[in-house]
Amino acid sequence: MANWQNRHKVVPAIYVLLERDNNVLFLRRANTGYRDGEYSLPAGHLDGGEPAVTAAVRETAEEVGVVVHPEDLRLVHTQHRLAEEGDHERINLFFVATKWEGEPHNAEPHKCDDLVWAPMDQPPQPLVPELQHLFRHMRTGAAYGDFGF
Repeated sequence: MANWQNRHKVVPAIYVLLERDNNVLFLRRANTGYRDGEYSLPAGHLDGGEPAVTAAVRETAEEVGVVVHPEDLRLVHTQHRLAEEGDHERINLFFVATKWEGEPHNAEPHKCDDLVWAPMDQPPQPLVPELQHLFRHMRTGAAYGDFGF
């Protein structure tokens, strides 16, 4: 029996595309140490011991102050990428929600300095690389993509 502790590990993260009127909510990262000044989506790492949809619900509430119910999340893309540092890999799960409770607002001003609604095909710039990759794949309907290898 193989020792599971010696197996390859990846870092899982979730991203949530809140869609309204053909626009997606973007937030500009600030004071995080990763891609500050670039636009992303409500997102975060799984805390461990939680399903991905639970992490998506949690992160959306923490970052933009809205309540998304798990049944209102739809997985639209899975992305496998080599981290920029080259020392680990990531699996990003992208969910879409078109229904939520509350009005999105900047609930973490210490980590975000702008929110903007924009069409997916005309996102605000600069954009984090994983989203540039995501949007290219979503235009083709691809459920999976990898990059950085």
